[in-house]
Amino acid sequence: MAFQIESPAFGNGEMIPKKYTCDGDDVSPPLKWKDVPEGTKSLALICDDPDAPLMTWVHWIVYNIPPEKDGLKENIPKEEKIEEGMQGKNSWGKIGYGGPCPPGAKPHRYFFKLYALDSMLNIEPGIKKKKLMKEMEGHIIAKAELMGLYKR
Repeated sequence: MAFQIESPAFGNGEMIPKKYTCDGDDVSPPLKWKDVPEGTKSLALICDDPDAPLMTWVHWIVYNIPPEKDGLKENIPKEEKIEEGMQGKNSWGKIGYGGPCPPGAKPHRYFFKLYALDSMLNIEPGIKKKKLMKEMEGHIIAKAELMGLYKR
């Protein structure tokens, strides 16, 4: 089987429920994954919006997730160190999840990218996406992706 990520809250290519956006409770959605590759020492999750004006907007970073975890529960606390690993800073400069909040009337795509890594990352909480991607270079075993849509 292939490495996969999904959400009980929305299917791939479907609309993200309002609850998980800035128009709702702005809590992180529940995520589940399966078939983590053999040899995985940690997982990293990046959620971003490539349709944002000017730049890809980062909504969530979680890393050093133990490979035996099979997902993230709904409403992960917005703290650097969590039971599931560590969280980085989103594009608002805040720790934890920041839900979809797109300008305009056109739907944006939100990619939840899960990386299987061959090591734990020796980095402090609060990292930004660019530095995390650099730290993951040469350590990615596999990648799984879930895409949700949202428009206001």
